Amino acid sequence: MGMFTGPKRTLQWDTDPSVLQLQADSELGRKMQRLGASKITQVDFLPKEVVSYCKETQTPLTAHLSEVEEEEEDEEMMEAKPGPESEQQDEDDNRETKEGTFSMLRELTEEERQQILHSSEFQSFFDCSIRVMERALAEDGDIFFDYSGRDLEDKEGDLGSGSSLSFSRLFYDEHWSKHRVITCLDWSPQYPELLVASYNNNEDAPHEPDGVALVWNIKFKKATPEYIFHCQSPVVSVGFARFHPNLVVGGTYSGQIVLWDNRSHRRTPVQRTPLSAAAHTHPVYCVNVVGTQNANNLITVSTDGRMCSWSLDMLSQPQETMELVYNKSKPVAVTGMAFPMGDVNNYVVGSEEGTVYTASRHGSKAGICEMFEGHQGPVTGISCHSAVGTVDFSHLFITSSFDWTVKLWSTKHNKPLYSFEDNADYVYDVMWSPVHPAMFAAVDGMGRLDLWNLNNDTEVPTASVTIEGASALNRVRWSSGGKEVAVGDSEGRVWIYDTGELSVAHTDDWARFARTLMEIRANRADGEEEGPMELAS
Repeated sequence: MGMFTGPKRTLQWDTDPSVLQLQADSELGRKMQRLGASKITQVDFLPKEVVSYCKETQTPLTAHLSEVEEEEEDEEMMEAKPGPESEQQDEDDNRETKEGTFSMLRELTEEERQQILHSSEFQSFFDCSIRVMERALAEDGDIFFDYSGRDLEDKEGDLGSGSSLSFSRLFYDEHWSKHRVITCLDWSPQYPELLVASYNNNEDAPHEPDGVALVWNIKFKKATPEYIFHCQSPVVSVGFARFHPNLVVGGTYSGQIVLWDNRSHRRTPVQRTPLSAAAHTHPVYCVNVVGTQNANNLITVSTDGRMCSWSLDMLSQPQETMELVYNKSKPVAVTGMAFPMGDVNNYVVGSEEGTVYTASRHGSKAGICEMFEGHQGPVTGISCHSAVGTVDFSHLFITSSFDWTVKLWSTKHNKPLYSFEDNADYVYDVMWSPVHPAMFAAVDGMGRLDLWNLNNDTEVPTASVTIEGASALNRVRWSSGGKEVAVGDSEGRVWIYDTGELSVAHTDDWARFARTLMEIRANRADGEEEGPMELAS
């Protein structure tokens, strides 16, 4: 027997289904007798409507179409400044990603990460990106300078420094430059802001490469070089390969010629010459690419008394070699070489004995031609006149020496035209200005940089600066525009100085320098005449 409890009474029924059915029928009959007949009304209810929303269209289509013009106007602003809708979109994306609608990003394994990190594509991207970031972080210009006039006094003070040498920047790398002597400098002919410096070995780091070449960028004041190259022998000369903007050539102490390529991810040379009697066997103190775009050669000279001509495409053997011998004597131990402006056949060399020679690559007088005597010590630097103007001075060249002097020469005379004796130590290098006909720069062992303008004075330099710490300055190079001078010292530092108005050439400077040379020749002739008279007396 079951029981059903209602609000007012209790109904009991038998468990037999037939009895249960009879009770239900009798109950329904009694209710119908009490209520009576009534009108029946039929009502149809619509089925439940299922509405689904798409994330791309959360507003009605008509409203979306009416707002197209406003969205097009504000498109850039919406991209730059995400609003609540974009945040909601991101949340939906994240939610759907978590729910599995989209595939989850898989974490790379250690092997896959290492494979990516060591791939050439990633290294190329990383090297390029890190240079850009270093350039941006290293700039220290005054971004608050007011050009409206309120800071005019400061601006005038900066402009007023153009009448003297002013320090610009210092290039030094704690790892690659420390305790290394700078042996050579060269500016890029294609990219005037690039400067390459070669370094000797670091005796305190026997496990580091002996030879290093660093490419610096003066456009950006950053403390790291653009490129780092090295080899197993100290680099004693270096230069950008003219007509080949990606190649850097180095001459080593062992006699090898090495070639680096900045397109390669290797810091070691991509080519090198063999160590054999067919090439150099002594230090190569000068490397120079001469010729034209379609026909050029690498010319090298060494203290072994040999000149070699190479093709940069193949350094396995020289195209031609020449013994630099004067008057059938012993070979000349060459310490420096320079080609006159526009000349690819004739050149001048300095030697360990202090003698200077002219030489030719080809022709009936190939080899050493004439001898120029005047220095009392080894020649440390040699430079041909290179400024182009109304008067041709390509026959002039200057030399520096351990005898504390700088001498002015002409290929037309075998005696020096003039001797500059203002230094009190070894003069390690000298170079003509590429734009001013009467100006040259010299550096010495006292850490002094001198700029000489012969139109102003031939007794003392026009401008001088001494590097703090009294480190010896070994090399000096003018930039191609003549506005900057780079000097390298014995501690691995490269100093850049702005020359300002000092190096600006005026139209009358060529005529003035021609008159200066006439006066120098006249004084030399008078001195030669007085000399024999004094001896006779």
